[in-house]
Amino acid sequence: MTLEQIKEILTTLENVEFQLEDGTFVPEYFHVTEVGQISKKFIDCGGVVREKSAVNFQLWNGDDYEHRLKPGKLLNIIKLSEEMLGIENNEIEVEYQSDTIGKYDLNFNGKTFVLKCQTTACLAQDACGIPSGKIQKNLIQLPVTKASTCSPGGDCC
Repeated sequence: MTLEQIKEILTTLENVEFQLEDGTFVPEYFHVTEVGQISKKFIDCGGVVREKSAVNFQLWNGDDYEHRLKPGKLLNIIKLSEEMLGIENNEIEVEYQSDTIGKYDLNFNGKTFVLKCQTTACLAQDACGIPSGKIQKNLIQLPVTKASTCSPGGDCC
């Protein structure tokens, strides 16, 4: 989800709710403590220099259990960050702490914003020798050696 998309959605909502992919809701008294733009310049394992930019939201649960962030307030925070920081219309990443600080992509299911787990991947699979798909072999093609076989009393199981 991009910054422009969340701004459009926020104008249609009465409440702002976030939930994790497993259905667990971020407590309704959360705060958005940061809105910023993160730029990352890095080199992958194949030696290719890459750049990535994202809009970053940081969610935090305070002890003020009566706090509720309304859509208009979040829109104002976003607009202020655009004016003050020159934030661009990039994909949004959300930082949220459960056991540790996690980074999530952001989706919307029609009612709530869903924090989608991010995963890592090799960006240079061809340079690392990682096959593009699973190699399929028939069992008959697998080599049979004494070390790969089991026999009764052979201490292999």
